[in-house]
Amino acid sequence: MSWLFFAFAGPVLWAVSVHLDKYLVERFFKHSDVAVLLIFTAFLGLLLLPFIWFYEPNVTDLGVAGIGIIVTSGILYMGAMLLYLQALQSEEASVVAPFFQTSPLFGYVLAYLVLGETLSPRQMAGGVMIIVGAAIVSIRFGRFQSSATGGTGQGPRFKARLALLMLACGFALAVSALIFKIFAVKAEFWTTTFWMFVGEAIFGAVLLMIPSYRAQFVTVLRANTVALLSINASNELINLGGGLGSRYALMFAPLSLVQAIGSTTTLFVFAFGVVLSTFLPHLGRENLIGRELAQKGIAAIFVAIGVFLVTR
Repeated sequence: MSWLFFAFAGPVLWAVSVHLDKYLVERFFKHSDVAVLLIFTAFLGLLLLPFIWFYEPNVTDLGVAGIGIIVTSGILYMGAMLLYLQALQSEEASVVAPFFQTSPLFGYVLAYLVLGETLSPRQMAGGVMIIVGAAIVSIRFGRFQSSATGGTGQGPRFKARLALLMLACGFALAVSALIFKIFAVKAEFWTTTFWMFVGEAIFGAVLLMIPSYRAQFVTVLRANTVALLSINASNELINLGGGLGSRYALMFAPLSLVQAIGSTTTLFVFAFGVVLSTFLPHLGRENLIGRELAQKGIAAIFVAIGVFLVTR
């Protein structure tokens, strides 16, 4: 089977996961804090720890310092997901998704500073395109209040909250990925994964210790036990499948090419959003006004081309 099939499995499945996240937020966490959703995510990772330890019994060989750094990576990842879910609670999936592509830009900068990797002019141009694409999708056109006339008019409004949340999310993801890469190469993949899951579990445990989050967690779980657990578990499996597909493609194709294909996640999020809004509006919604479609489409193209240039 062609490696291209597995390479595209990543962005396709990740795009499905973004819409599942949006569905979970809309259905179960519309009027509660999205941090509660991360408690479920942390527990799923916790369930995998005994199996990883059985497969890789020498997980403690890293030493206290190494373990502490990797645990921090897991905490950073969960913090990034919290920022992402907060953005997703008030914005459409196709608006939030392009900001994930800022993470590779932060990653290349961190790799230059920490690992000494250099950026070519083509990669720097790609980074600029990523920022431009994220900026385009952050501008909302609509009515605004005129301070000069006291009336209303039409004009752009920059979504500062969305931009700040997702730029912080992208940076946290980049730092987490950098830590993971350093230790996964020096130590072992499953050992690093184990302690990253421990960090995620610690993050979830801290959330559970906060009385308001604990009360919301119990309430949501009692009211929607089967539906919530089944959908969330399916979402985690879809995420895992996307990651495995992309890593398998790396065995047969250059890293830069697989990463470039992975950058098309934004385009699939947008496409799936249009399909859901047209045929299954109760499962997802997208603004299908012509101007909005053109704005999101242009932003997605900028981001995809930018990541392609960065990863070449």
